[in-house]
Amino acid sequence: MIRYDLICKDDHRFEAWFSGSADFDDQAARGLLCCPICGTSKVEKAIMAPNVATSRKKEAARNTEAKKFAMMSAQAQKMAEAVKAEISSKCDYVGDKFAEEARAIHYGEKAERPIIGKASIKEAADLVEEGVGVAPIPEPFVPDEIKADLTKPDKKLN
Repeated sequence: MIRYDLICKDDHRFEAWFSGSADFDDQAARGLLCCPICGTSKVEKAIMAPNVATSRKKEAARNTEAKKFAMMSAQAQKMAEAVKAEISSKCDYVGDKFAEEARAIHYGEKAERPIIGKASIKEAADLVEEGVGVAPIPEPFVPDEIKADLTKPDKKLN
């Protein structure tokens, strides 16, 4: 395993573990990496100083890093669960009708309320062009009941 310090286009720094350098390159090329803070997939390796350690130091460092990673992972999971709960309690899920509902709200045809749903990349771009405020939700923050709908064969989040 290898740990990389990563940085996104908005200068958010975070670390991630990979089975090797090729694993990082493959995931980055396929757009599978995203910033846990802002969700962008524009992520690259940050400049790191190499850490050469003796066997004893390596083991101690590994244990410390593993504990630190586990704590950060637990904190990230708690944060993701809190965001999911907030979205579930405050947003109406409109499914495939997201673009239609967002426009209706934007143009005052329907009552203003927070919504979550699915839109193709083209639909989302059209909404932005019209001045409709939209934002993608990174996968870790999508409520489980909505994820279940997205995994149905005829349902895709494009």
